[in-house]
Amino acid sequence: MSLTNENYFSPENQMKYMGVSQFKAFEKCPASALAVEVKGEYVLPKKTALLVGSYVDSHFEGTLDIFKAQHPELLKRDGNLKAEYVHAEQIINYLENDDLFMEYMSGEKQVIMTGEIEGVAVKIKVDSLLPDKIVDLKIIKDFEPIYVPEKGRLNFIEAWEYDLQGAVYQEIVRQNTGKTLPFFIAAGTKEADYPDKKIIEIPQSYLDVELEHFKKQVPYFDAIKKGLIKPERCEHCTFCKATKVLTEPISLEALEYE
Repeated sequence: MSLTNENYFSPENQMKYMGVSQFKAFEKCPASALAVEVKGEYVLPKKTALLVGSYVDSHFEGTLDIFKAQHPELLKRDGNLKAEYVHAEQIINYLENDDLFMEYMSGEKQVIMTGEIEGVAVKIKVDSLLPDKIVDLKIIKDFEPIYVPEKGRLNFIEAWEYDLQGAVYQEIVRQNTGKTLPFFIAAGTKEADYPDKKIIEIPQSYLDVELEHFKKQVPYFDAIKKGLIKPERCEHCTFCKATKVLTEPISLEALEYE
């Protein structure tokens, strides 16, 4: 089965291939990743903030009409867009009026490629692939630092592991084209008063470190997918809370430790 936009996230292809989003889900909670990302046995609630970003993504992909049809909750009873998505249209107009931003988004859209890393089949979908660069579109809350437990305050790229994404994309593109291309983030914000925008190149040194991180972990996550290792539960995420079964009381000391 060849990968297409329609079947990219199908259970069959989620099981067959490792993607960056799937990898990051396994990092957070293996049990949730297996049930939600791979098998589709549990569907997480959709958040409006994520849908706003997806709305803008779909516009630049050229699939906005399909996205609207799949998400009737975007519309009010009178058929007009809800306020959040009117704001999404404003973000789109803001980004499209910037020549440099649109230059970086002018490449071939939604390019699907596959390859192997440490013997594991990997898939990617590039937002904008140009002859001399890889560009991924990100619509985020703002450019303020983000607190990550045990890591402290990080910039949004490191907080959301977009440098890891860049590393994997660069490697799979290299395997398919023979060229090691620089990786850029084309970012726009969803701030209510007025959006912001940046084009950010992720240094090669960051990409090299993150590719090694991916190589180290991906065989373990692949073994979980294949049923060779039982997935651990984090007991903190939405999936773990929804499927939790109490077996015994815990002590106050254990509560404080959590």
